[in-house]
Amino acid sequence: MAEEKKSFIQEFKEFAISGNMFDMAIGIIIGGVFKDLVASFTNNVIMPIISIFTGGVSFDQWKIELPTIFEKTDPETGEIVKNYLTFGTFISAIISFLILMLVVFLLVKAVNKLRKAVEAKKKKEEEPAEEPAPPEPSAEEKLLIEIRDLLAKK
Repeated sequence: MAEEKKSFIQEFKEFAISGNMFDMAIGIIIGGVFKDLVASFTNNVIMPIISIFTGGVSFDQWKIELPTIFEKTDPETGEIVKNYLTFGTFISAIISFLILMLVVFLLVKAVNKLRKAVEAKKKKEEEPAEEPAPPEPSAEEKLLIEIRDLLAKK
């Protein structure tokens, strides 16, 4: 049983230390930070530009009040709590998603292009070198060839 646990622990260590696991962990961390960056870019740069064309109304203000079946009052203010369908926030999320997918697509395309270039370089290095052309005959050899050809004609 102890031998079985040791091999399991050893297998787990090999799995956790393997390069693919670290690459995946780094990708997840960078992806999370990048998602926040894209959301900030969308909310703080793209949406204000779009609001210029929508009369200065923020997407967060685009909502529809839904009817309430049971009225609920706010304990602090005593006002009736209203229920909204906030589709503007959803549109903002869609724009963030599209920007994120565009950037991921461009990154994957660049990485694939780089990977193909590296593979082509490796393949070129692995190909056997061309055999050098035979050396040109020396002046003596050329003269002997001429003499041979003359003798063959006679």
